[in-house]
Amino acid sequence: MRTDARRHHDPQVRGFASDNYAGAHPEVLAAIALANGGHQVAYGEDDYTGHLQRVMHSHFGPTAEAFPVFNGTGANVVALQALTDRWGAVICAESAHINVDEGGAPERMGGLKLLTVPTPDGKLTPELIDRQAYGWDDEHRAMPQVVSITQNTELGTVYTPDEIRAICDHAHERGMKVHLDGARIANAAASLDVPMRTFTNTVGVDVLSFGGTKNGALFGEAVVVLNPDAVRAMKHLRKLSMQLASKMRFVSVQLEALLAKDLWLRNARHANAMAQRLAEGVRAIDGVEILYPVQANAVFARLPHAVSERLQKRFRFYFWDENAGDVRWMCAFDTREDDVDAFLQALKEEMAR
Repeated sequence: MRTDARRHHDPQVRGFASDNYAGAHPEVLAAIALANGGHQVAYGEDDYTGHLQRVMHSHFGPTAEAFPVFNGTGANVVALQALTDRWGAVICAESAHINVDEGGAPERMGGLKLLTVPTPDGKLTPELIDRQAYGWDDEHRAMPQVVSITQNTELGTVYTPDEIRAICDHAHERGMKVHLDGARIANAAASLDVPMRTFTNTVGVDVLSFGGTKNGALFGEAVVVLNPDAVRAMKHLRKLSMQLASKMRFVSVQLEALLAKDLWLRNARHANAMAQRLAEGVRAIDGVEILYPVQANAVFARLPHAVSERLQKRFRFYFWDENAGDVRWMCAFDTREDDVDAFLQALKEEMAR
């Protein structure tokens, strides 16, 4: 029996649940088609992965080396394994993605101990790091070897370059390395209006998990080694962690499409601008509280639980802390002004009920 592919969703429906809900940018899809056809060497020896290295050099300097992977959790697990010994531990914010949203993968798959620190805004500081940065000679305690930060953070806040430099200097002085989870690194750069190198390799970050999916890719991220002396056995760890793509050209060409020109920045600026539009509208609605500074493409808010439940029937979004009534609204590269305005109107109507 012949079956034909058909559309199973309404392409005009967009919500505020996650930037992962968005499709792939048309320019990324065109790049995948461009890379198709004919044969290319598998497992990263293709021309597209080779050219991606040169593109990464333009953003992160001549020593940067990119290792494309399938997803963000894989990037984080591979990167953190490459930075630690078997007895090593990773200091991170309590709200960090590696701690709360990766199903225990760093611990179960990477064999890592996470040493978490509560933070008021998702951001670590040297003082907060020192709550867990001790006991290197104590064989009864996992050894702190890495500080992992997220840019921008899970709470939508953005580190300044000076803040990351202070963290890197502090960590390095104590013999630790620094990993940056950059799932939304483009949004952070757009918010700060600086090149990505300004808050990564320039200030001392050793390894970066570079995000593509939330910025318009179909799938695919990369571990970007900024300090070659900080890591070991990257290729082996990527394979061991089941993150080695045989047809890697289709991951690499997507990252090239985003980074070779300014698509990554256009997408991020647009998503951030839509979050600002949303936040401005929310501030005018009595009874809705914005919880954190809106610095990238996320808006965290608190409103009556019943209102959120009714609103969720009209637009998709998630509770962040259901008991407190906290929600998260995310904007993406394809969020439109009309989407934001329709959501704000719906929010006003539900708050008035």
